[in-house]
Amino acid sequence: MSKNPLRRLPASLALAGLLVASGAPQALAQTDPDQAPRQSLDDAWWTGPMLANSAHTMSQGHVLIESYLYDAIGGHTNSVNSLTYLLYGLTDRLTLGLVPTAGFNSVRGGPDSSGVHLGDTQVRVQYALASLDTAHGIPDISVALIETLPTGKYDCLSGRPSNGFGGGAYGTALAFYSQMVFWLPNGRLLRTRLDLSEGFSGSADIRDISVYGTAAGFRGHARPGNSFSADASFEYSLTREWVLALDVIYNHADATMMSGSYGPRQVWSDSGTSDGVGIAPAIEYSWTPNLGVLLGTRIIAAGHNTPASVTPAVAVNYVI
Repeated sequence: MSKNPLRRLPASLALAGLLVASGAPQALAQTDPDQAPRQSLDDAWWTGPMLANSAHTMSQGHVLIESYLYDAIGGHTNSVNSLTYLLYGLTDRLTLGLVPTAGFNSVRGGPDSSGVHLGDTQVRVQYALASLDTAHGIPDISVALIETLPTGKYDCLSGRPSNGFGGGAYGTALAFYSQMVFWLPNGRLLRTRLDLSEGFSGSADIRDISVYGTAAGFRGHARPGNSFSADASFEYSLTREWVLALDVIYNHADATMMSGSYGPRQVWSDSGTSDGVGIAPAIEYSWTPNLGVLLGTRIIAAGHNTPASVTPAVAVNYVI
């Protein structure tokens, strides 16, 4: 793996990240008598974009429930999945979270999933390093530790690979989040986020048919490659209730290594590295400052060992 994963970022995404995380918003936010009246910060109701996580931690004692339903369409498979963020503000700076997942695969030319199955589960801890201060150009900044628990089925799939929704390995990710708001010349608010994450995976023992492409009789193990992701997002407050959003994303994964045997026959494979770039336009609508809905679509272009895919999604965001 490269010692500096930021070198893998496309130039356009790196530039967007600099805008999100730097003091550029401060200069754009200066008072100008020729500009239209500024929208109040309280007059913008956000749900958040489709993909980027918030750098703002939950207030102490408050809970966020954000549920997604999405359909990943690519190749010969439609994978309908659910994902729910359950976040709790232990203190104003420290947020704890749980993210359970589930899904169902519909396969053209093959057997569908036997039903809805649980996927892997995330446990999250996020700590705020700085709080938003538009007057001084200071963004929300936080760091997160994310542990993936292998709760989804991934091997012993009994002739139905579509029942696999997990990876079988524990994983740890370290993430950096930043978030800033500034005013456009028309006085409307633009909110930006920059998320950077580096993931590290353990190994998984494998038996028989698995999500790693093994067949009946296999005995061995696999080690998913480490990963890096970057997401620069932009949200434009069209009105108090309506927001237009866009994520620009880049993902890199190191090779997954798999080795084992079918009886006396030894096998070994290397998936190779993969890279993918995509966008996720979305529209947000909020009934109140604490309740909103998002409709969006993630579009991944075909890339190095990355198939093209389209993933429409709907999400409901509720803060208690």
